[in-house]
Amino acid sequence: MTAQRSFVCIICPIGCELTAVTEDTGVVSVCGNACPRGEAYARSECIDPRRTLTSTIAVSGGVMKLVPVKTAREIPVRLLFPCMEIIRRACVSAPVRLGDVLIPDILGTGVPVIACMDVPARDGCGIY
Repeated sequence: MTAQRSFVCIICPIGCELTAVTEDTGVVSVCGNACPRGEAYARSECIDPRRTLTSTIAVSGGVMKLVPVKTAREIPVRLLFPCMEIIRRACVSAPVRLGDVLIPDILGTGVPVIACMDVPARDGCGIY
């Protein structure tokens, strides 16, 4: 069965309007891309869409209550909401350093969740 799918490429700022034609065997053709990266994106988007997940994790004893985090690599789109549930329940202790691995392998993907900034430990006066 042949199907056609249209979407905007998010790989670069050009934002090409892509059209992918698929059959049961996979992607047959891609048009509308200004570069080879657009074609690769369209094929991936049709077969196994992936995204980098960004969020925050609670911090205990830090000068901030939350630390921004992201997955070190893209993960399957179908796992975004289950991964968010794990991240929502997570809490780490200060200090947190930029690049620290806070969750080593989210949902068995082999992809770590890392801190995107430093969160120093709070001093004794309890001020955030």
